[in-house]
Amino acid sequence: MFGRLGLIAAAAFTLAGCDSNTAREIRVVGSSTVYPFTTAVAETFVNQGGGRRAPVVESIGTGAGLKRFCEGVGWEFPDIANASRRIKKSEYQLCQANGVGEIMEVQIGVDGVALAEANNGPRLRLSKQDVYLALAANPLGKPNAARTWRDVNPSLPAIPIQVMGPPSTSGTRDALVELVMEPGCAAADPQANALKAAKDAAPYDTRCKRIRDDGPYIDKGENDNLIVQGLAANPNALGVFGYSYLEENIDRLHGVPIEGVTPTYATIADGTYPGARPLFLYVKKRHLRAVPGLADFLTLYTTMWNPKGKLTQRGLIAAPDALRAKSAQIVAQRAALDPAGLH
Repeated sequence: MFGRLGLIAAAAFTLAGCDSNTAREIRVVGSSTVYPFTTAVAETFVNQGGGRRAPVVESIGTGAGLKRFCEGVGWEFPDIANASRRIKKSEYQLCQANGVGEIMEVQIGVDGVALAEANNGPRLRLSKQDVYLALAANPLGKPNAARTWRDVNPSLPAIPIQVMGPPSTSGTRDALVELVMEPGCAAADPQANALKAAKDAAPYDTRCKRIRDDGPYIDKGENDNLIVQGLAANPNALGVFGYSYLEENIDRLHGVPIEGVTPTYATIADGTYPGARPLFLYVKKRHLRAVPGLADFLTLYTTMWNPKGKLTQRGLIAAPDALRAKSAQIVAQRAALDPAGLH
């Protein structure tokens, strides 16, 4: 049904794009991590004058944002999805089923999935295995009974495991699982690699990727500022969010080292921090032709993601020179994503 309606909307959208009276603002949905960067570009876009409408940017999480982005093409659908992980093959296929057509993938920079605590917190130093054993629903194939950090590792303090983080729709949570918990599972569980290679993914996912829901992991929704506030109220708790929120609150929070590496601009930029990850925009090529200012908005983005640029002042970590050049070329040439490498 969505596919047929999407194709109908595409035809109507093309016609509407020729009528200036039907022009609307740029619409962006998705990642709470990318949200402050796209919002900064939107502010600059409006301040350039010319009577431009302010883009509408919604923070609903990467998964929820890509789902809405892929529901169709036309005025009622978003133009851009912010994403703190790469689009999945299944999400791309949903876009195609709904008539979205070609999509541009633009990496805007790098970020880190940071574990943080209040400056008067316990100063934990964790391994990937520690995080896995603390947060997995079924570590080593059994329901998680750990209640304190000492239950996980005798060298850690006997304080309750309390980790405030984003919901299952969040790319930040996906990145926590992929970059920290899965390697932690591999380190702790001799069966992990064999399970990962099996045709049936369910046993591996249950054992290595599922986050517990019995209390120690506290879902704080897509508003990362609520996690920051929660850490101020509970110094023994940890928070999970994008590095920019840690940097923004560095006067009251500090990063928790993972495998001995603290999340900083330098360790994330050079990839030594285990939680480093890319950040993306996904753009509908059909909307580029129809939404006034959308192409200019993307071009403006490419001028703001450089080292010492306005976005790095907001906490974005600039991508390497070659990658920034490649992303700028994608914008300039309107190059479509090749789905062959998606998983």
